[in-house]
Amino acid sequence: MDFIARRLLLAFLIGGTALFAAQTPKTPAPKKAAKQPAPSTGWVSAFNGKDLTGWVKVGNEQWEVEEGGVIHGQGVTKEYGYLRTEKKYVDFHLSLRFKCEADGNSGVFFHSEFEPGTARITQGLQVEIDRVIGKHTGGVYGDGRAWIVWPAAENETVIRPYDWNDLLIIVEGNRYVARLNGVVMVDFTDPTPKSFDGYIALQLHSGGQGNMRFKEIYIRDLSKR
Repeated sequence: MDFIARRLLLAFLIGGTALFAAQTPKTPAPKKAAKQPAPSTGWVSAFNGKDLTGWVKVGNEQWEVEEGGVIHGQGVTKEYGYLRTEKKYVDFHLSLRFKCEADGNSGVFFHSEFEPGTARITQGLQVEIDRVIGKHTGGVYGDGRAWIVWPAAENETVIRPYDWNDLLIIVEGNRYVARLNGVVMVDFTDPTPKSFDGYIALQLHSGGQGNMRFKEIYIRDLSKR
């Protein structure tokens, strides 16, 4: 290859490299991710883990706070016993954990009222809690109408009879949802609701077998009056 040919080839290679560099898009520097604001969900703790501030004992059963932030309810008579909120709720979401220490029936009441000075319920519904399989844990009962709705048969075994259970209750108008250990037990729109406002209450059923533990109680109040 003569001198002129070599110069032409060198010029072509240099020009081609520069053209390729000019046409290759540059990768932009990554942008710093914007910090996501904390969602404003409205969830608050309904139990401080230390004492029963914000709660009222109804009846003569025993309610105490144990080490580790656990509410322990135990039947010491054969009567009903409740631990209710100081505040009333219309619409709400409630999340808690519970553990059944005996076969005694329990539940979480809502829209409840009591006859003054007694543990007699005058209105309200409950989401059932019972560690005995087939007792419709997660179903809704009360307001003088007995069972309102209960879970499908295949969901009766969702309850963990000897361990902690996660319960989510949603009450919005006349729609009641209960989710147990991640499984929707009921999602029911009540065609003939009777109660619309009242206390939330943890229950110990009559008979003296009540022995329940509750913890990590959170609520999202959606009430509009």
